[in-house]
Amino acid sequence: MKIDTNYIEKLAKILSDNNLTEITLEDENCAVSLRKEITGVVQTVAAAPAVQAAPAPAPAAAPAAPKADNRKTITSPMVGTFYTAPSPDAKPFVQVGDTIKEGDVVCIVEAMKLMNEIDSEVSGKIVEICVENGQPVEYGQVLMYVE
Repeated sequence: MKIDTNYIEKLAKILSDNNLTEITLEDENCAVSLRKEITGVVQTVAAAPAVQAAPAPAPAAAPAAPKADNRKTITSPMVGTFYTAPSPDAKPFVQVGDTIKEGDVVCIVEAMKLMNEIDSEVSGKIVEICVENGQPVEYGQVLMYVE
């Protein structure tokens, strides 16, 4: 089997352009997996000397006490593009405040030109949709929170 280097280069560009760290594609004949190593860069910037002393900043508000998080998550089962509705002019599958039950279609993740309906594995009320329509998503990324 001959490997199409143009195809690999296109996948690498998708990986880079969408700030992804890994992409895996496979069919019955071939499997391709690309992974980008992330290395941290430490940058130090010297502060310029102050000409005049600034007034002391007002004390920052204390962070809110963490509340018990009883929210369940709906995560992306694949890398792709998130869509809230089956077509641009259609009504979204769900909106914040909607009550869903296990098995309801909540969104679509497009991967390799295939529209994959994502079913809820939980029941409850949608309290937050974490991804904008048309935004790329990664495997395991939280799409929605349900209470």
